[in-house]
Amino acid sequence: MSTDEKIERVCDGLNMISEDNSIPRNIRRGADEVKQILLNDSDPIDLRVASATSILDELANDPNIPLHGRTLIWNIMSRLEELA
Repeated sequence: MSTDEKIERVCDGLNMISEDNSIPRNIRRGADEVKQILLNDSDPIDLRVASATSILDELANDPNIPLHGRTLIWNIMSRLEELA
């Protein structure tokens, strides 16, 4: 699987988070921000992955996130590790 395909799969997961109304708004906004970072081709992939992982880690530790949202974020982070 190519890097672009892996990024596309990660973005699909981020879309699931940003479209889920049971997840708090700040976390949905963070998912959109991570998607924009990953799709920005002007930065090297390792920098994009590091930035995205950092933001996702903060979102996963938010006390207001429901369990299924946290699980989604952890799955996305494990997919990002394949890109680093």
